[in-house]
Amino acid sequence: MMGSMVRIVIGFAVVCGLMLGGAFTSAADSGFKYIGAKKCKTCHKKELIGDQYGKWAKAGHANAFKTLEGEKAIAVAKEKGISGPPSEAAECLKCHATAAGLGAGDVAKKPLSNSDGVQCESCHGPGSAYKKKKVMADHEKSLAAGLLVPDEKTCVKCHNDTSPTWTSFDYAEAKKKIDHSIPEDVKGKYIEVEKARKAEGK
Repeated sequence: MMGSMVRIVIGFAVVCGLMLGGAFTSAADSGFKYIGAKKCKTCHKKELIGDQYGKWAKAGHANAFKTLEGEKAIAVAKEKGISGPPSEAAECLKCHATAAGLGAGDVAKKPLSNSDGVQCESCHGPGSAYKKKKVMADHEKSLAAGLLVPDEKTCVKCHNDTSPTWTSFDYAEAKKKIDHSIPEDVKGKYIEVEKARKAEGK
């Protein structure tokens, strides 16, 4: 009896693992579509929620495409035998631009631009179904609508030794550098806090 129960639990864990693995590799195929960082900005520029957009805009991910236009990237690309500028090379763009490789069917409305670099959805998944405030305010609903919670596996898809300039990657340190958490006193109750502050005239 106990052996059967263990097999059921292990089987369930394996199925869940396969499902989660698929979510990281085929989110675009699930029917969810990309909306772009400018759409995320609508809510995530607000100081109340932590100004994630502002933090992103000042950090490396937002400028990932621009690095491909620099002299160093051009020299590295030439050394690695990449024909043409790195800002047009698929092997570079796959990690330097969320827009790279997306077709019209992957995007909700306006096409994304390579020049916007690595946008929110490279790590958090296509946002067409979880973008609404009421969905995002409920963590379980947002996960069901395609929101991904990035972890080390998400990061090492690009931060790995296939990068021509890679030396090492410390996930814990990198996570601190790009921290854009929602403040604890607002997390899970953003709508209520926002309403209360508006009522107080703040």
